[in-house]
Amino acid sequence: VEQLLVGETPVAALVAPSFPAEFDDLERGLLPAILHSMGFARVVEVAFGADVVARKYNKLYYAGKNERFIESSCPGVVSYIQKYHPGLIAHLAPIVSPMVATSRALDVLYGPTMKKVFIGPCVAKKEEGAEFDGAGGIDAVLTFRELRDLMERRDLDLTSVVPREFDEPKGGLGRVYPLSHGFFQAAGITENLLDSDAISADGQHNFMEAIREFESGQLDVRLLELLCCEGCIMGAGIERDLPHYQRHARVSAYAKREKAAFDAKQWNANMERMEGLDLSRSFRPEDIRMASPTRDQLTAILLEMGKTAAEDELNCGACGYDSCVEHAIAIHKGLAEVAMCLPHTIERLKITIDELEESNDELASTREALMHSERLASMGQLAAGIAHEVNNPLGVILLYSHLLLEKSQETDSLHEDLKMIVEQTDRCKKIVSGLLNFARQNKVARQPLDMKQFLKKTAEAFRLGDGMLLRLNFPKEPVVAEVDGDQIAQVITNLIANAVDATQGQGKIELGLDLTGETVGITVTDTGCGIPVENIKKVFTPFFTTKRIGKGTGLGLAVTYGIVKMHSGNISVVSNADETKGPTGTTFRVTLPRLEEPMADRTRSNGGMIL
Repeated sequence: VEQLLVGETPVAALVAPSFPAEFDDLERGLLPAILHSMGFARVVEVAFGADVVARKYNKLYYAGKNERFIESSCPGVVSYIQKYHPGLIAHLAPIVSPMVATSRALDVLYGPTMKKVFIGPCVAKKEEGAEFDGAGGIDAVLTFRELRDLMERRDLDLTSVVPREFDEPKGGLGRVYPLSHGFFQAAGITENLLDSDAISADGQHNFMEAIREFESGQLDVRLLELLCCEGCIMGAGIERDLPHYQRHARVSAYAKREKAAFDAKQWNANMERMEGLDLSRSFRPEDIRMASPTRDQLTAILLEMGKTAAEDELNCGACGYDSCVEHAIAIHKGLAEVAMCLPHTIERLKITIDELEESNDELASTREALMHSERLASMGQLAAGIAHEVNNPLGVILLYSHLLLEKSQETDSLHEDLKMIVEQTDRCKKIVSGLLNFARQNKVARQPLDMKQFLKKTAEAFRLGDGMLLRLNFPKEPVVAEVDGDQIAQVITNLIANAVDATQGQGKIELGLDLTGETVGITVTDTGCGIPVENIKKVFTPFFTTKRIGKGTGLGLAVTYGIVKMHSGNISVVSNADETKGPTGTTFRVTLPRLEEPMADRTRSNGGMIL
C-alpha cells in the first residue's frame, strides 16, 4: 500500500461500512481526512457497493422463481462451501460482494486506471481481493488493525487534519450491511417468520449447521444469508476490543446520523449510472475433503477413545469438536488425536495412577521381602557358625551328663540335678538342630507330585485329639505340580502343627488346595486364638515365638519361609485375634509355581538369595 501511495497512479481507499466499530475514537469526518492526508486520492464508502448489491438481490429474490440461493458476500462462507460443500456451489448467488461492486462502480465514475485498496475488518477479504486482482479489481487489502499500524508509521499530527466528507459515491442503507440481518434491511427483503423464505445465520457453529441443513433439504428456504462472524463488526481484523453490542450500536448510530443528511437525489443519480454494471461472478470447487471413515473404522476409533456405548459419548466439546463422532472422524483424517478427548485422558490418567499405586505397593512388598531374605541369609550364616561351634562341646556335655545320670541312684542327692542338666542339654541340642536346619542351604529337588494325594498323606500323619477336626478342601480336577516333596511336607507339617497349638486341641483346621493360572495355592486355616496385629510382621523372623519356654524355638516359620522362597513361591498370613471384629483364627497361604523356573528367574525372584 505504501508503494501504491508513492506511485503516480491515483489510489482510492474503499472503507468498509463497519468502520465505526473500529474508529469510534475519531470524530466524524476525521477518518476520510486522515486517509486523504496519507495520499489516497479518493476515499469512498463500500456502503454504496452494498446498496448496489442489495438492489441486485432484491430483484433476484422477487423474480418469482423457485431457485434457492445462498448470499455470497462473505468470503469465508464462500471458501468454506468451495472446500467442504462443493455440491452447493450451484446455489451460491452469482453476485459479487459489496467490495468488488464498489471497485467496479469507481471504474464507471472515475475510470478504470485508478488503484483500489479495500480497508475493512475481514482477513478473508485478502484472499477475495487476490481473486479479483487485475484491471478494475482490488489491488490491495488492509485490515483496520493494519491501517492503524500504517497511521502510526506515518506519525500523523491529527490536530492539523481537517475533517471532511467521504467522496462520492456515498452509501445509503448499505451502511447497516455489516450487522447481523442488516443485509435484508438493505435489500428490502422481509424475513417472514411464517413463510421462512429468507433466513440469516451468523457465527461459526450457526452458519455451518445452516449449510448442513440447507444441503440435506431440512432447511427449505429461497434465500440464505450466512456470515462466518456474528456480523462483520466482529471480524478478526478489528483491533478495538469492544463488546459485540457496543460495536453494533456504533454502526447503527452512524447509519442513523448519516441518514439525516442523506442526499437522495445524488444517491439516485449514482445508482442510475450503475444500472448496467456487471455484478456477476462465478465459483469453482476446491474440494479438500478427506474420505470419511467406515462404520467399523469409526467404531474402532471410538473404542480407542473409551466410547464403548452411546452414553459414553458426552459431546462435551473439550476437544474442540461439537461431538465425539466428529472428533473420531477428525482422528481418522489425521487432524486430531485421541489424547484431545479430555474425559478419556482423565480416565486414562486415573487408571495409570492406580497402576502406579499398585506397582508401588508391589515394589514395597518386594523390597520388604528382599530385606527379609537378606536378614534371614545373614542370620543363617551366623546361625550356621554358632551351631557348628556349639554342637561339639554340647555333644560332650550331653554324653557325660547321660553317663553320670545312669550311674547315679534315684536316692542320690545329685540325681535330680543331673536329670535337670540332661533335660536342658537336650533342649539346647534341639535348638542347635533347628539352627542347622534353618541355615542349611539345601537344593530343591523337584519332581511331579499329585498334590491332592500328597497333602492327604501329609495330613494323615497327624494324630489329632478328639476335640480337633481336620478338613480337606480340594478341587475335583487333578492338581500336579513340580515341587520337592520332602521340603513341602516340612512346610505343611509346620503350619498344621502351629494351627494345632493355636487351637489348643479344641477347634477346626482346614487344609485347602486351589489352582490359579500357573500357580498352586495351599492354605492352612484354623479357628484358634489368632495372631495380634503387632506380631503379624514378626512371624517369619527367626527365634520369634509366642509359645511358652520349652515349647518352641521360633525357627519353624523361618524355615518354612526359606523353603517356600527356594521354590520361587510366596507365603502370606491373614489373622484376627480380636473377638469384637469377628471369629478369631489364622490362615496361612502358600503359593507355588506349578513348573520349575529357570535358575536365573528363580534367583531374581528371591532377591538373589537362596536359603
